Amino acid sequence: MKKTLEKFSVRRIILAFADVFIIISSALTANFVLSFFNADVSRSDTLISFVVCSLTCCGALFIFGAYSKLWRFFNKRDYLSCINGVVFGFLAAGIIVYIIRKDVPATFLAVQAAFALVGVCLFRFLFKETFVTFSKSRTDGSRKRTMIVGGGQTCRMILTEIENAQRSPYEDNKASAMYDPVCIIDDDRNKIGTEINGVTVVGTTNDIHKFVDQQHIEQIIFAIPSCLDDERKRILDICSGTNVNVKVVPFIGSLIFDGGNTPLLTQMHDIRVEDLLGRAPIKFDNEDIRNFISHKVCMVTGGGGSIGSELVRQIAKYNPKRIIIVDIYENNAYDVQQELIMEYGDSLDFTVLIASVRDYYRMNSIFERFKPDIVFHAAAHKHVPLMENSPMEAIKNNVVGTFNVATLAQFHKVSKFVMISTDKAVNPTNVMGASKRCCEMIIQYLSQQKDGCTEFVTTRFGNVLGSNGSVIPLFRRQIESGRPVTVTHPDVIRYFMTIPEAVSLVMEAAAIAHGGEIFVLDMGKPVHIVRLAENLIRMYGKVPYQDVEIKFTGLRPGEKLREELLMDEEGLQKTSNKLIFIGRQIELDSEKFIKQLRKLRNAANENLKDIAVEALHEIVPTFTTPEEFNRAELIKEKKNPKIQDEKYASYTKK
Repeated sequence: MKKTLEKFSVRRIILAFADVFIIISSALTANFVLSFFNADVSRSDTLISFVVCSLTCCGALFIFGAYSKLWRFFNKRDYLSCINGVVFGFLAAGIIVYIIRKDVPATFLAVQAAFALVGVCLFRFLFKETFVTFSKSRTDGSRKRTMIVGGGQTCRMILTEIENAQRSPYEDNKASAMYDPVCIIDDDRNKIGTEINGVTVVGTTNDIHKFVDQQHIEQIIFAIPSCLDDERKRILDICSGTNVNVKVVPFIGSLIFDGGNTPLLTQMHDIRVEDLLGRAPIKFDNEDIRNFISHKVCMVTGGGGSIGSELVRQIAKYNPKRIIIVDIYENNAYDVQQELIMEYGDSLDFTVLIASVRDYYRMNSIFERFKPDIVFHAAAHKHVPLMENSPMEAIKNNVVGTFNVATLAQFHKVSKFVMISTDKAVNPTNVMGASKRCCEMIIQYLSQQKDGCTEFVTTRFGNVLGSNGSVIPLFRRQIESGRPVTVTHPDVIRYFMTIPEAVSLVMEAAAIAHGGEIFVLDMGKPVHIVRLAENLIRMYGKVPYQDVEIKFTGLRPGEKLREELLMDEEGLQKTSNKLIFIGRQIELDSEKFIKQLRKLRNAANENLKDIAVEALHEIVPTFTTPEEFNRAELIKEKKNPKIQDEKYASYTKK
């Protein structure tokens, strides 16, 4: 019986019978009211009205679409279909009655039509409110009213799993029974009004906010795993703006289909910041990396940091001969050590060393003892404002440290040396970025030397979500502590990637490098930081600017409005991986470069701040002030607001 009542066609018949009852009741009420004015009609006229008005009104209501939606989904526009149906139904009834009896009880029909119109609309309104209230009350608090975005095969699978789980007596299926599907959203307008497993498709993605409010939705399932990147970002932006919990079905390449043994609902996750990047997580050729890493001694400097520790994790999966983890910060190094012990026990040969890349002799002893085949150089000072206040430290750690490790790699005949760089090295406006550009030049200088056997490669990418010093952990702390979220400027945009993506780029670049390249990742479109902050606030179930304030604090020392991935002179070349490009190297005058580098090192070692910064400007001619750069960028954007997207699109055009 319950299954029968859940069918849309059956419920339409019930609704039609309800309308017939209302029309009959309105005839009796109209006759009763008119009797006070001695204008009531005969029983035969009333009986004819019962029959004719019921047929014509139900027919007109059907034609105007009053039965094409369920009661609980009626909105203002749908009530208009009821008004049109009743009005035209009674006009048709008047014509038919006139043909039959050559007399029309006009006053009676008019009063009856008024009562019928109020009754039909009021019934739908009251039923809708009663249904929603009843639906909410009958759930035990664990089943949440759910909207599903996407009316395809994935939606059908989800609804089937929920239905099966709700019938199941077993506790392990109860996770799937936590959902109470209320409605479906799909951009195919032909599906609107139809049902999928008893749940109605009510509108398009532009209607998400409306139906979340109308149906008291408590959570949304984004069920379009094959959605194109830009469309995925657009829809998830809308969903995150509703301030209800959003569950995301992963990209189709990440789903596990094993004959139903792994339920689809268990593979969903809460919406994450990386879901809003507008592209699928980038995956690389594991076989290439395995051949490159397997049975090799791999050294990772800065191995306790966010990038370095992920490098260690991924290297460990490819059967290395040994991993040497070098870091100056003992707490991070200890954390990585304990993680590897828990994960691998004695099956992984690794050594954790506390050492500074600034100390040439300490690093030399490590190279002599462990004889690494591959070096991943992730050790660096990366925090822009802190390095503006202590430029000598950036130069000592980044520039001198890189020179030490790279030259030792060459001396000890390391097979490959991979340096981790940053988009802040492109047209730098701060000491940190300029020091990393200088590191890139050191790698290029060494790759130009013909007497070495080491292949030197640089990898350059943008901001890393969740890394030490990134905005996401800061935003999270601010939201969780109830403080305002601080954004430096409303126009700041950045390229973003996840930590695993960044490390996969490093590994893939190392695997396919031949020496001297700068590898750049196609990172998609840049992201506005303020939009990132707004979405993160919504993901906590709060409303930006209401529950959580967003404060604009002004650009920090050395900060750009927009980061770049390439200098104008570099351009891009394709590689075998369509998501990785090679920036063309700018020729170096080796003699001049070494002379300038010596001057820079001496000034930093003597803590002569002004001379060190001046020397950095000499080495990196594109090093400019943030004020000059940002002024030029704002002028360019006023002339052409799409200039940044067009510039990057021209680089990555396939």
